[in-house]
Amino acid sequence: MKINHPYINIDNISKLENMKTPEDDQKLLEVCREFESIFLNTMLKQMRRTVPDGGLTEKSFARDMYESLQDEEMAKEMARGKGIGLAQELYKQLSKK
Repeated sequence: MKINHPYINIDNISKLENMKTPEDDQKLLEVCREFESIFLNTMLKQMRRTVPDGGLTEKSFARDMYESLQDEEMAKEMARGKGIGLAQELYKQLSKK
């Protein structure tokens, strides 16, 4: 049985692989870093939830907002550097290098 559908055609897949450009690799790496940033942000949020309330400042909406923004920026900076290696591993898997 031969499947002849434009979305499943093997020739189309090989044509797409040949159309890959260096910019595509750069975009893929950027998306992998963004994913790592989101993962790290989630991890930082969960870590912060384990810290008991109290300390120098009382719990408030402003404090929650500040900590959320701080976690987000910290995650972006961590992913921009070497991060935890998640972006590189995703890039290797998705680009098959």
